[in-house]
Amino acid sequence: MHSSRDRGTARRRTSAAVALGAVLALTATACGDDGSGAGGDKGAEGSGKGKIVFWDNNGGIRTAVWKEIIADFEKANPDIDVEYVGIAATEYQSKVDTAIQGGGLPDVGGVTASMLAGFSAQGALEPLDDRLDKSALNGKLNKDMVESLKAAGGGDDGTLYSVPTSANNGVLYYRTDLFEKAGLDEPTTWDKFYAAAEKLTDAGKNEFGYTIRGGSGSIAQAFDAMYGQSGITSFWDADKKKTTVNDPKNVAALEKYAALYKKVTPAADVNNDFAKMVAQWDTGTIGMVNHNLGSYQDHVKALGVDKFRGIPQPVGAGGKRVQVSNPVDGLGVFKSSKNKEAAWKFIEFATSKEQNSKFNESAGQVPSNTEAANDTWIQKAEPTKLAAQALNDGSTTIVQLPYYLPDWNTVSKSESEPAFQKVLLGDMSPKDFLDGLAKKLNEAQAEWSEQMG
Repeated sequence: MHSSRDRGTARRRTSAAVALGAVLALTATACGDDGSGAGGDKGAEGSGKGKIVFWDNNGGIRTAVWKEIIADFEKANPDIDVEYVGIAATEYQSKVDTAIQGGGLPDVGGVTASMLAGFSAQGALEPLDDRLDKSALNGKLNKDMVESLKAAGGGDDGTLYSVPTSANNGVLYYRTDLFEKAGLDEPTTWDKFYAAAEKLTDAGKNEFGYTIRGGSGSIAQAFDAMYGQSGITSFWDADKKKTTVNDPKNVAALEKYAALYKKVTPAADVNNDFAKMVAQWDTGTIGMVNHNLGSYQDHVKALGVDKFRGIPQPVGAGGKRVQVSNPVDGLGVFKSSKNKEAAWKFIEFATSKEQNSKFNESAGQVPSNTEAANDTWIQKAEPTKLAAQALNDGSTTIVQLPYYLPDWNTVSKSESEPAFQKVLLGDMSPKDFLDGLAKKLNEAQAEWSEQMG
């Protein structure tokens, strides 16, 4: 009789084999150009003029700003027309996967770190290293964002398939009024964070020092707390065969972090996703919350700008800030494009200083263009300003998560989030949780390495 873990492993191996079979099938048909715009189509450089199709991977939310950027681009390039297609973030990946198989891919589109491995494995994306090397953009893009996208592509050669546009960095929000009243320093170190969480808690008055994420999306936040405290700077050992998630230093860090639950946090936190967590913090009786730049405006509406700050993650005992990678957003050229030159011109334009600044001011995220990171709007949005500084001044080390693994989303979400809830509730030890997670990740890494040959 097989355990559920064995069955899960078998399922993953089967899905990996099916995915590999699809890739091999596409590779076999890639020799001929059938003009269908499918993943195996080699496309062409084109004239650099005419029409290109752009798929926005966050349609609706980002439609207005992209239409502004496109209007500016067409004015600067009157011989190129851009057809905009806005696709909801929840539907984008499946729509691209369908087009890879059946045709109808755009010339250029959004390609985030979390999507890269699947698209590149199917041969759907154009390598962009040579184009970037020859571009005026070379040397002007945030190095960590570029490296994150190279690592997410899934190849040992570190090919760049997507040019970064932005990062939605992790932020520690804290109530300045509550800290001042309690005589506390701002939580810039993990020691200060834990001391504040305890001092600001009075459960009898429904006042808590921290709100912890126990529901959907909990694992990346737990990783930030683990690696931030342990100071470990790589997700894998030197041989890239074993993950560091269950390193004794990370186990100790998770033990300390998980022990916050119900001691200095509300009991409801065990089920909280980001929306519930943010809404709970905005009620005004909780000292701190970890989220990202995306919730800044929610806090402004609820609390005003004077009652809170959003600062980069705390630094560890060694004085170094370590955090895990947030999925970086970017733009890629699809290999089937018949006008790659024009598609690349669009990417260059969209990630230039002025346009990248415009996009990220609208999105409330950190610009990939390092020159845009000094613009006026960033100085006014303090959490974004501090996040940009932390990413650009060398003070932060980013632990690259293995988005390239076909099993990554399954292992890090649906298979791990319920187990993390057991850790919070005391039904599973942090060590057992991390050992189990490490076993799955090591198996997934071994399968991926075998497929890559």
